[in-house]
Amino acid sequence: MSLFNMSLSDILASVVAIAVAISVHELGHAYVAHLLGDDTAKMQGRMTLDPAKHIDPIGLLMMIIVGIGWAKPVPVNPNNFKNYKIGNMLVSLAGAFANILTAIVCIIVIKYARMDAIIEIANYTMSYNIAFAAFNLLPIPPLDGWGVISSFIPYKYNEIVYKYESYSYPILLIAIVTGAYGIIVSPLRNIIWNIVKIFY
Repeated sequence: MSLFNMSLSDILASVVAIAVAISVHELGHAYVAHLLGDDTAKMQGRMTLDPAKHIDPIGLLMMIIVGIGWAKPVPVNPNNFKNYKIGNMLVSLAGAFANILTAIVCIIVIKYARMDAIIEIANYTMSYNIAFAAFNLLPIPPLDGWGVISSFIPYKYNEIVYKYESYSYPILLIAIVTGAYGIIVSPLRNIIWNIVKIFY
């Protein structure tokens, strides 16, 4: 839905939904890093649901206008983990996992709520959390899907990994402009939606 075709209530519900999706995602990263021994994010005040600590204004605006945006990344020092690879993988997955849990809570609210305003906000929040989880699971740097994959790439391939990472933004931009992004992310979104709707 285009921003210009949305009602004021839709825009407000979208802003709330995006703020929630971003906040739970970044909190997920920070909290799991904390559980694994890295308090970098906690010490910087990022282990919180406060949207002001996580939202990037331009990223928020892009999310509202085109449906793809970003937040301030949570600082993580994998050297504090007992197991670098496992720790990096779990922290990378934590954001998407937090989004999926939030979407599940939202669909339960939708099932039992009786107020239209609450249902509308819950619908938007569920949709954005599903979309945010699917987007971040793509194996493209600096997204979380790449964090999972890169955790297990042998060190001898570091040069190849570095070259791939340096081309990540052009690759993502081309995918968005050509429409390939939708083709790639749709299966992930469908899988997540099928998990969430079990709870309806």
